[in-house]
Amino acid sequence: MEADDYGTNEAQDSDFPTAERSRLQEMLSLLGLETYQAQKLSLQDALQISSDSMRNWAPQAPKDLPWNFLRKLQALNAEARNTTMVLDVPPDARPMEKESQMEEEIIYWDAADDISADIYSFSELPTPDTPVNPLDLLCALLLSSDGFLQQEIVLKMSLCQFALPLVLPDSENHYHTFLLWALRAVVRTWWAQPPRGVGGLREDSAVLSRAPTFAFVRMEVSSNSKSQLLNAVLSPSHRPRDCFWHRDLSVGTNPREIADGLVEVSWFLPSGREDLDVFPEPVAFLNLRGDIGSHWLQFKLLTEISSAVFILTDNISRKDYKLLYSLRGSATKYYFILSPYRGKRNTNLRFLNKLIPVLKMDHSHVLVKVSSTDSAGFVRRVRSIVAHVARSPCRRLSVEEMAHAARKLGLRVDEDCDECQRAKQRMERITRRIKDCDAYRRDELWLQGDPWRKAAQVEKELCQAQRAGDPPDKGRAELGHRLLELRAQQNRQDPAWGLQEFIAGISSASLAEKQYFLRWMEWGLARVAQPRPRQPPETILSLRPKHCGMVDFGELLWPEPLGVEHFLREMGQFYEAESCLVEAGKLPAGQRRFAHFPGLALELLLKGLPLELIDGSTLSTPLHWVTGLLKELHVRLERRSRLVVLSALGAPGTGKSTLLNTMFGLRFATGRGCGPRGAFMQLVTVAENFSQDLGCDHILVIDSGGLIGGALTAAGERFELEASLATLLMGLSNVTVVSLAETRDIPPAVLHAFLRLEKTGHVPNYQFVYQNLQDACVPGPRPRDRRPLLDPPGDVSRAGAQMEKQGDGIRTLADLAFCDPEKQHVWHIPGLWHGVPPMAAVSLGYSEAIFELKRCLLENIRNGLSNQNKNIQQLIELVRRL
Repeated sequence: MEADDYGTNEAQDSDFPTAERSRLQEMLSLLGLETYQAQKLSLQDALQISSDSMRNWAPQAPKDLPWNFLRKLQALNAEARNTTMVLDVPPDARPMEKESQMEEEIIYWDAADDISADIYSFSELPTPDTPVNPLDLLCALLLSSDGFLQQEIVLKMSLCQFALPLVLPDSENHYHTFLLWALRAVVRTWWAQPPRGVGGLREDSAVLSRAPTFAFVRMEVSSNSKSQLLNAVLSPSHRPRDCFWHRDLSVGTNPREIADGLVEVSWFLPSGREDLDVFPEPVAFLNLRGDIGSHWLQFKLLTEISSAVFILTDNISRKDYKLLYSLRGSATKYYFILSPYRGKRNTNLRFLNKLIPVLKMDHSHVLVKVSSTDSAGFVRRVRSIVAHVARSPCRRLSVEEMAHAARKLGLRVDEDCDECQRAKQRMERITRRIKDCDAYRRDELWLQGDPWRKAAQVEKELCQAQRAGDPPDKGRAELGHRLLELRAQQNRQDPAWGLQEFIAGISSASLAEKQYFLRWMEWGLARVAQPRPRQPPETILSLRPKHCGMVDFGELLWPEPLGVEHFLREMGQFYEAESCLVEAGKLPAGQRRFAHFPGLALELLLKGLPLELIDGSTLSTPLHWVTGLLKELHVRLERRSRLVVLSALGAPGTGKSTLLNTMFGLRFATGRGCGPRGAFMQLVTVAENFSQDLGCDHILVIDSGGLIGGALTAAGERFELEASLATLLMGLSNVTVVSLAETRDIPPAVLHAFLRLEKTGHVPNYQFVYQNLQDACVPGPRPRDRRPLLDPPGDVSRAGAQMEKQGDGIRTLADLAFCDPEKQHVWHIPGLWHGVPPMAAVSLGYSEAIFELKRCLLENIRNGLSNQNKNIQQLIELVRRL
């Protein structure tokens, strides 16, 4: 008997086509997402600042749920999946609770021998005063989002240690989507221990690394919960985790309306600690929501990509036997988890005895779990089976290879659209030629090497001479002549082939293709970068992707990995050289070749790519390029050009980039040594209906990156350079966040900048943030929190004051005229992780503290406590002056 005789997708989907089609539309309407089916919800839509950004609000109606979920997810809130609503409805007006639909999370204590056929019937849709199942909310939101918002949702879910969607059901349109693109941004770090030798950390894309995979599915009714069993298998006994949503969580018993057929994935990743590592290597776990008989296509996929499949059921019917018989010859191992006292024991045994030779099982492949079974012992048994299969020769696939199997079965893969594939091919043409990153920068991105460093030095000397007020003399004329020679030398070059391909990629008429190309370039360049050195497991916090921990401040500069910013920096140098010659009258304006470059770069800024404000290699600002970008921004924004500039300063490793990313959903590189050194800017849009109240249309967020070296830099040329850069960034800012480690002193360069700006009367609204504390203290201006800034400073901070000729009169920042220690300027942010990475989630305390800090910053902006807001023209002039 063939599989198609019993288990085709069409046969299973045809049982309730009308009900399923109407249910999806009704759920979208209930959640207010029906308007996003033709024009999908974008990442920029989700990240806009509105009045809701300033309050910790609870959803009042189902239409609030998607936005509440997105905002909590952006803040890495571990409670984002809670869909409980706060309703103003009298208790006697509430309808009686509906009977839940059949699903694996619900135990049927009174199940009769003959289970009725209505187990697949649908419950009525949730009413406005009934919580929506979180899995329905997730599916509806993903179906309403474009690929880039889907990717952001999945990335933030991974940081919260939620199980991730792998196959997204869409019964309305009769296709299901394998979410390869949505998962591609997820990066995993784990401790790899070879059979011989010293272990070390390994970091790889979640879609490229291979691992043994174990699928858990339900056949008809199961008294045991798959999701709870999976969570127990994934968790050390003393650290329970809720990766998979289950019935004992808030609103977990609410019926699913559109999420049946969803396949979720989660990974166990070892940390190198024996007391925490359930398995010695990475292991993937898949969970199919709903019954395999109703979702045969997804089940067939799981049988072709898994090392082993665990089938939970109370009963094996003749129909089930025929479905399973069609799997004969499969290389996958099968295990049954039964609850025989709730079903037909004799029938189960009869069918199992027939299936054992067909599925190549033995009696050890049948596990029994009843109410009297020791749960901890049962979990240990399941783990031992998983470990045994993983140790033996078994199927090991990456998510990318799973997508190939999905295509063969007729599933849609989200990455297969034309724009995405064209962008990928262009990226591959560029990266194929990169054999050595340093050599590529030297030979192909020539303008940003020695010519740019020499030009930056000459510009610095010219600026110093002008600042000193010296009259024009022969020396200044020689400097000007040398600068023009260097710029002419740059302008005689043509863009290298790789840069031309990059420019073609960001010039695409298709906005989606342009965005796809940038993401592909980021990942492609990361793949060709040098591998990380191995580190002992206790340093895993500092290497965790997208976040950072405590690090050594001794090394002030690190080798920059080749990234998209180097291609944009090269474009900036072509524009800079050309603009310098035009300004000096050495090149007619009509002969310009690169005047359109700022417009191309601006498109990327508007779509969420950080752009470089201060060059990380020369630690200087390409003035023509930056002002060109701002002029283009002024033209593009037209009437909505009121800006607030918010900057974050601090030594590398103090968590400032992570803070900004968590606060505003930005994409600044994080972690010392795994990103560029320069200062970068991103634009955050304020919703039009809130801009009048807030007093601005956009917030320009600046991250100082690795420019501020920290407390070990006390004097000399490097200190003066850092102080100048800090003064520039703070001088541009309305609001400045200074991120500090657990030390007594603020970086001397930052103190130096405060002293300089106090003389000018331009001091931004400031907040000091202490991060990575071990205790779970809450933000607030308590006396204990303010003490580090009120204590006498160390030698290096005193040196900064003395350089500004303040003498010993300035003892601490609190002695400055503008600093009021009674005001709320100091925050203590709890530790980032709840648990031990890589299996740790972001702590709820961290997320809540970041939200309170964000609310405070926005309140200060709205109340006019920051310096006067700027329009873009004023910002351009300020950049030139500073």
